[in-house]
Amino acid sequence: MSKPSILHFLTPLTYISPFDVNMAADAGFVIASYTGVTSDLVVRLTQDAMFSRDPKHAPRTCLFFGGSDGLLALDWQEAARKELFAPFEISLFSDPNGAFTTAGAMVAAAERQLKKQGGSWKGAKVTVYGAKGVVAGICGVICAEAGADVTLVTHDRSNAVAEKAVEFEKRFKRPFTAAFGSNEEERIEALKDADVVFTAARAGVQVLSQAELKHAKHLKVAADINAVPPLGIEGVGVHDDGAAIPGTKAVGIGALAIGDIKFKTQHALLLKIAKAEKAQYFDFRDAYRVALELVS
Repeated sequence: MSKPSILHFLTPLTYISPFDVNMAADAGFVIASYTGVTSDLVVRLTQDAMFSRDPKHAPRTCLFFGGSDGLLALDWQEAARKELFAPFEISLFSDPNGAFTTAGAMVAAAERQLKKQGGSWKGAKVTVYGAKGVVAGICGVICAEAGADVTLVTHDRSNAVAEKAVEFEKRFKRPFTAAFGSNEEERIEALKDADVVFTAARAGVQVLSQAELKHAKHLKVAADINAVPPLGIEGVGVHDDGAAIPGTKAVGIGALAIGDIKFKTQHALLLKIAKAEKAQYFDFRDAYRVALELVS
């Protein structure tokens, strides 16, 4: 009798994401959820999951790390991986609130448009607005690891993004610049030398106006993840995938175009685990890799 693929959903929050549950179910998983998880429980849950199935089916047993903290999800995945040994290796997948697959899709979609204009991430200047959030932060990390010069922008006057830039430099061994974007002057200053812009602010918040975009003389691509009006970048529609942005020489990528790639990326990664004969370990780098395959 065939045994099912099982996904154990771990989150520090009081709830699990319905989106991720639906995605896992459609990929063929039986799903168990664990809310309010603390770091000290991760090892115990990992051991329970890995020793309770025969080695043949261990790869199709997945610990899925959710929540709203990208670095915590990576830490939990690393803690779990240290517990694994042959022949009980199970699969691990971190995608907190879908942020890793969203960021991977966003960067891959922008890269496709950048390449069409003869560009690449190496040496490109990338400005990321909404950098207090996980999606924007991980977009910055992916671009930095690909060779871009990344500026992380916050909408307020807190030190949260400056602290994040320092933490990212320590963890990912890449330089990051932090900037404020609480007013028009600051947003333009962060924007003026950018080749690529990402906005991943709260839904229904316009980050950049067309008047501000006109100051970005080198801008080639602008991508926005907000699908709720007003959209994050004025002049970029939700369905746009390389459409010209009025008043600029740049092209835009909208939320639904990015969302289509994100959906396919997450499904592809889950399906790889559901059918795996060898343990799989996925994080934002794998999401970016699969998204690139999809857009190419």
